[in-house]
Amino acid sequence: MKKYVLNCVVAVLAVGGTLLAQEACADAADKSLVQVRPADADPYATSEMLLAQARAGRRLVAVGDSGVVVLSDNDGKAYRQAKQVPSNATLTSVVFTDASNGWAVGHWGTILHTTDGGETWQLQHSDPTTDRPFFSVYFSDAQHGVAAGLWSLLMRTDDGGKHWQPINVPPPPGGGHADKNLFSLFSNQKGVLFIAAEHGLVLRSSDGGITWTYLDTGYKGSLWTGLALVDGGLLVGGLRGSLYRSDDDGVTWHRVDSGTHSSITSIAQRGKHVVAACLDGVIIRSADGGKTFTASQRNDHLPLTSVAIEGDSLVALSKSGVVVDPGTVN
Repeated sequence: MKKYVLNCVVAVLAVGGTLLAQEACADAADKSLVQVRPADADPYATSEMLLAQARAGRRLVAVGDSGVVVLSDNDGKAYRQAKQVPSNATLTSVVFTDASNGWAVGHWGTILHTTDGGETWQLQHSDPTTDRPFFSVYFSDAQHGVAAGLWSLLMRTDDGGKHWQPINVPPPPGGGHADKNLFSLFSNQKGVLFIAAEHGLVLRSSDGGITWTYLDTGYKGSLWTGLALVDGGLLVGGLRGSLYRSDDDGVTWHRVDSGTHSSITSIAQRGKHVVAACLDGVIIRSADGGKTFTASQRNDHLPLTSVAIEGDSLVALSKSGVVVDPGTVN
């Protein structure tokens, strides 16, 4: 019962830069409903809920509801569905280490791998007997990766995902169980790993994800997304427009005025421009490397789940799929 209730709570939140489907509650309540099968060919794939995106060389790869994977070879102007995806689990995060090798994670402990830029995928890990989803995945190269998710679910691989080993997460500051939800993995230029998590916590690992320590931002709500900035700073965002920055590798943090009370789901940077997507169709922009922000809102108030910067243009995803006319960095 605890698992069902918590999954229902998570299902209505944007996590790890994503907005998970509420329909997951029904599946979690009755394990007999879970039948892992290949994702369907969907003529409306670009209008399905899409939750995360990544670059595979010049290609954009986006993932989302019911195992949908869509590919764009023209910077998000047009998409087509991947040829083969072996699972219909909702996919919440995707990462590529080069133009060919990529991984996507999601519900039912799903981890998928591609060696052809997202055209076809192979199943590396899954546990349909319990919907303990992954929310985020990060690979430093084609061999070394970490996946994070519900209740401090954390796994790592040293062989490109052929084998995944569980990681024991230490208890949080103040005691209690190691059961915080781990929402968004990211790395700085030194190779130090970070995870934006619940209760204003950020986890840090300097050994490739083997051991972890907690950093306290001073915030008490959930942090759904994070990014290591090009100037060495760290930026994390989450509930109700909360945005925190550190300029000393997470030792100290200060709140940044985001200009919105809309929850932040995704952060991207190119040069001095930092952009974040939020629920309610809000986009916040910074022209000074993430020190100050201004906010604007789309007329349709579309819940945004992911944003990327391509030149001067934005590529955004939402609960309703690919966002038409997402705007520019300015």
